[in-house]
Amino acid sequence: MKVDLIMFMGQSNMAGRGAVEEAPAVPEEVGYEFRAISDPTRLYPLAEPFGVQENNPESGVSESKKTGSMVSSFVLAYHQAVGRPVVGVSCSVGGTSINQWLPGGGFLQDAIARYQAARKWLVENGYIINRQFMVWCQGETDGDKRMSGGEYTAKVTSMIDAMISSGLETCYLVRIGNHRDDPELYQEIMAVQTTLCQTHPHAVLVSTRFASMAAEGLMKDPFHYVQEGYNRTGTDAGKNTAFHILTGKKPALEIT
Repeated sequence: MKVDLIMFMGQSNMAGRGAVEEAPAVPEEVGYEFRAISDPTRLYPLAEPFGVQENNPESGVSESKKTGSMVSSFVLAYHQAVGRPVVGVSCSVGGTSINQWLPGGGFLQDAIARYQAARKWLVENGYIINRQFMVWCQGETDGDKRMSGGEYTAKVTSMIDAMISSGLETCYLVRIGNHRDDPELYQEIMAVQTTLCQTHPHAVLVSTRFASMAAEGLMKDPFHYVQEGYNRTGTDAGKNTAFHILTGKKPALEIT
């Protein structure tokens, strides 16, 4: 069977702070989870809260707050367009700075190890990996710390380059949204994420949907979204990722 292998990486808005009962169900033939940490011996049906079992205290990629993410809606929209099953691998933890995802650090070493374990298991069990890539959503913590755009760009570029060197094809980036109570706080990080995806050969911006959610009343606190917000963003990102996969063109997104 041909599958697409996807690493879902980042901080809390990738990990998900929604409500599992409001997330869409993913049919078994559409999406699977490879649990590189808790049980790297089989595929599980992909369901929310995605990655809840995938805690690695040794690397620090570990938390107990996953309650519903954008992953299920992403997979449904992506599969509808490309027609291939997805094997997803979770590597996300809330509250993390890009400083914790740099090459040589425990987080990125863990991410690469999870990817390599999934790839090895799939090949050894007769699967054909058609595409292999990452979906990234991170940056709020660095906005809170007022990291400069130049520093953030250099560091996220080094992270992406390390993941590409490990075997992934592309980093599909879901841009962060606005701080609910301080709309200017994340603007610099948002702007450089947009610019990076316009210039980096292996980075593609696939959603800016989070930017409007404060105005739409879809935020549960200053940083996170209700499940409907994750569902809308996941669907948007899944469709736009599929568009790039199928056409080779970067999607034209509304930039706000």
